[in-house]
Amino acid sequence: MKFKVLLGLSALLLSALTLNAQEMTDEEVAERIKPYGSVHVAGAKAAVAAGPRSGQEIYNQACVACHGSGVLGAPKLQAAADWQPRLDEKGYDTVWQNAIDGINAMPPMGTCGNCTNDDIKAAIDYMIEGI
Repeated sequence: MKFKVLLGLSALLLSALTLNAQEMTDEEVAERIKPYGSVHVAGAKAAVAAGPRSGQEIYNQACVACHGSGVLGAPKLQAAADWQPRLDEKGYDTVWQNAIDGINAMPPMGTCGNCTNDDIKAAIDYMIEGI
């Protein structure tokens, strides 16, 4: 008997909490789930923008793993046979947008977690240089 009462009260409490959560605005939800603070690891250096990078630098840091060997059909560095059909069919702007948004097995922005759209463009320019 006590178990049934406890179970009933638990269900009632859960229902009340659920109804309350449904009435929250997006701003209230954002406020409720925002981080309380940040973590600082002693001795670790914060990431600082080093200034503009060349397309080659970006390629070597973030693109070479897939585009160097053509993993899962990735167009290889300065290989006209890989790039030209994409550029002819879709156009440069679509190829660039696909690199930003991700396409097929390529995630958005490739593997460059700190690239800007202009960085991605510089990397593409480097990869198609001489085609």
